[in-house]
Parts: sequence; C-alpha cells; structure tokens
Amino acid sequence: MVDSGGQAGPDQAAGGGAGAKETTLPTFAADVITASAAVPVLVHFWSPRSEPSKQALSVLEKVVKAADGKVKLVKMNVDDQPQIASRLGVRSVPAVFAFQRGQPADGYLGALPEAQVKGFVERLVGPIDDGTQEALVEAEAALAAGDWETAAEIFSAILEQDGEHLPALAGLARALTTAGDLESAREILDRIPASGHKDTGVIAARAALELAEQASAVGDLAELKQRLDANPDDHQARFDLAIALNGKGQRAEAADELLTIVKRDRSWNDDGARKQLLQFFDAWSHMDPVTLAARRKLSALLFS
Repeated sequence: MVDSGGQAGPDQAAGGGAGAKETTLPTFAADVITASAAVPVLVHFWSPRSEPSKQALSVLEKVVKAADGKVKLVKMNVDDQPQIASRLGVRSVPAVFAFQRGQPADGYLGALPEAQVKGFVERLVGPIDDGTQEALVEAEAALAAGDWETAAEIFSAILEQDGEHLPALAGLARALTTAGDLESAREILDRIPASGHKDTGVIAARAALELAEQASAVGDLAELKQRLDANPDDHQARFDLAIALNGKGQRAEAADELLTIVKRDRSWNDDGARKQLLQFFDAWSHMDPVTLAARRKLSALLFS
C-alpha cells in the first residue's frame, strides 16, 4: 500500500507535523464519522515509510489551518491501521478522503500542489469570495443533470476570466465530451500544461474522453450480447460490451463485465480488463459509489 517514497526519518515516523490528530480503528468512529456531522473531516492516509506522505500532510495542515475551523483533519497510519484504507480501496499513499455527515464524499490520491488542495477544501466548505467556486458547483450540477450546454457556458465564462483555470478546463472538456464533440474536448485538454496533468479533474476528463472515443468504435449492444450468448468466453466481445455499456451510462453493468473477464482470465490481453477498469475509476471519480463497489469486488478477486 506504500508508494516508492523510501524510508522515513525519525520526524516522519511520528507522522510529520502536529496539526493532524492520529486516529485509529477504535477511535475512527468518533474522530471521523461522528465529527463529520458538524464539519467535513479530512482523513489523510499515510505511512512512515513514505516521504510524499509527509509532504502532503504539511500542505494539508496549512490549508486546513487557513480554513479556520470549517474543516478538520485527522491522519491514519496504513501500516498500523490498514482496515479502513482497505475498505475504501486505497492502494497507495498518500491518499485523502473527505467525510461529510458520516459518509465519504470526495477524495484524491497523491501529494497535490497547495493550490489544488485549497480548491479541494473549498469545494467542501463553500464558494470562494470571487464567486468562482459557486459557479463551478452550478456547472457541475448542470452537467450531472445532463444540461451540458449550461455547464459549458458557465465553464467558458470562468475561463474568460482565467484561461488556465484547471477545474473549468476539465469541466468544459467533460461537457463537450457529453455533447459528443470529442474533437473540441481533445483541443481543450491539449491546452492544459504538463503541470496540470496530475490534477484529479483533468485525469477524470481525459479518461472520460478516451472512453467516449473507445465507445464510438465498438459495435452495438445487441450484436455484442449475441456474440456472448454464442460464446461466453469471447473476452473481446465482453470487453467491448463493457465499453459500450459505460458509454450509455450503465456503469455498474460495465464494471461487472470487466470483473467477469478478470475472474475468468486475468492474463487476457495483458491484464487489459483490470487496466480498463482502472480507467473507468479515473473517469467516474474515486469516491463514486460505483467505483467503491467495483474496487471492493476487484480486490476480492485479486487477493482471495
């Protein structure tokens, strides 16, 4: 579960910094579940063997302190307390999950720049002063409701003020992908500098575009299902069916088809079913209920 950050020094073994309370399995309910009824609680999953964990915690503590009580921060050592991280599908550290009203609400992986962490926290605690965050929330709501035109207008308006605004660029790309304008979506993503390629929103937008491009190249559902009826071990047909199902918004069904391939033949197409499933997770977000459920099923298959 630990990344390749190497061995930690003595200060890191203590978790790095004193701003975050160390939670354990026995205290998790009180520290996180109960506490998140009042304000969002960030859980920083870390390891004393991971240097990026220490760096990420330092940034988190700075941002949480600036939030002035609007959000709380706790940390959990995955080496000593692996159970919660495992349930949430955490495979590497650092990882941050936000809990609200007793439930995981959002999250990200890796050590993000301060500006991106600040944006993450602002999404939890309310709009920023210039109204940009409020506009982003409105655009995301429109996109979730299928109104890609309104979403695109809002994202474009934000970009008129700040042409390098990563959440707006990623959002506009997703809106265009939803509209079927894949070429324009690709042009938007190509505008993003290399420094923004690890942004979770950008990763999700790029994954969604690639999946849409894949879906446009596979056969229709009826034909693929007929192929599977004739030969349940036609893994390519099942793989293509998963892509097509995802393209039609049937995400749980798409995940199940890929999980079936993993179960029957893990090595097929150089572990292609598992890799495709991970791309689904990127496009859906790592805190999406379908993602979490599929991660649990995948872990059960891989480690049973």
